[in-house]
Order: sequence, then structure tokens, then C-alpha cells
Amino acid sequence: MEERKYSRIVLKLSGEALSGDQGFGIDPTMIQSIADQVKDIVALKVEVAIIVGGGNIWRGMAGAAKGMDRATADYMGMLATVMNSLALQDSLENIGVQTRVQSSIEMRQVAEPYIRRRAIRHLEKKRVVIFAAGTGNPYFSTDTTAALRAAEIEADVILMAKNNVDGVYSADPSIDSTAVKYDTLTYLDILKDGLAVMDSTASSLCMDNNIPLIVFSIAEKGNIKRAVLGEEIGTIIRGK
Repeated sequence: MEERKYSRIVLKLSGEALSGDQGFGIDPTMIQSIADQVKDIVALKVEVAIIVGGGNIWRGMAGAAKGMDRATADYMGMLATVMNSLALQDSLENIGVQTRVQSSIEMRQVAEPYIRRRAIRHLEKKRVVIFAAGTGNPYFSTDTTAALRAAEIEADVILMAKNNVDGVYSADPSIDSTAVKYDTLTYLDILKDGLAVMDSTASSLCMDNNIPLIVFSIAEKGNIKRAVLGEEIGTIIRGK
């Protein structure tokens, strides 16, 4: 068996990562690729928790910008993450990976309620746990959810898989050809320079709890496993 660097991880997926090239909705080919990659790291006895965004279906900030009540728009975004979580669970279980969805908004017909000790027990039994519905509160992003859940379950690292960039850059590389990719950063760098990695609440939470973050591309198959094995991919962000 290959030697893993991390034994318990939080995998943060953007909603857009599930939409593939189509840019919206759920691309079955892309979600199956992600499920296959998760299965590869489960085979290494890695305990895997997943947080997936909902931007491929609904963006709360966009709704609020058009006059919708911000809390209502954010709750709709949380429901979008539940849809994505169920789709990912289905793909994982179709290839034999035991999976549980835990929702911060109670909906017992489709998901377990989020209970920290139960989540940890599932992980110890090598079940993949998908945390849905964000924190259950408006005004908090799924990035903040990833930081919060990583602290709660004492994860070794957060793996942030992006679908359109392979790390953190000094500027948007699709707009600025002079943008420089960073190999390593600190959370203070992100906060000080206003780098668009995760929101300030999430960055501060990771920094305060000394949780490392690896930002990499999900487009290249096998990158999740490479990150778990400790290969130098993407950008790694540390507390100090």
C-alpha cells in the first residue's frame, strides 16, 4: 500500500466542480470522475469528509444582489448543496463506497442530521461523510463550513479542489497573463493581500486552528490521491 501523508481529510468541492465544462447543473461524467478519485483514497484507509458547494445550481450572493432577502437566498443555496451531496453519494455508493450524508438543516427523509460524534464514528468505520447544507446558517459560505467541520472532526488537512485553476495566483490567470502562481502561502498572506482563495472568516478559522489547506485542480484525474500522498501539487497554505 502506498504511504499516505494524511489520515483524515476534508475535501472541499465547489458546486462548479460538479458541472464540468457545461458550467451549470450536474455533469454525470465529472461527478463519476470525482467519485472514482475518492474511492482511490478510501482504498488507502484515508478517512474522508466532503463539503460540496451549490454554485452550479444557485448562488445566494447572486440572488441577494438582485433584491432577494439575503437569508432566504442563502437558505436556497444550502438546499442546492443537499442536491449535490445526494448526487455525489449516489455515485460513490454505485462503485461500492459506503457514504453518509449529514445535513445541518434537518431533513430526515434524505439525510442524517449533523452530529459531530456520529460523523467521527462513521469516519472511523471508513465511511465517507458528506456534510450538506453548509453551517445551517445564512451569511456563512461553504468555505467556512469546510474550516469549521475540519476543526470539529480534527482533520489533518483541507483539500480544496478547483475546476478552473491549479493553485493560488497573484491575480486571475485567465485575465492577467503576468499572474504568478504561489507554491506556498500563509493565511496571513491571504488576508493581507486579499487573495481570492476562501473568505476571511474561513481563512481566520483555519489559521486559528492551524489547519493546512491545499488548493489544486480537480480537472487532472488522480490529483486528490497525489495530494493525500504528499506530492507537491497546487498551492499549500499554512498557519505560519
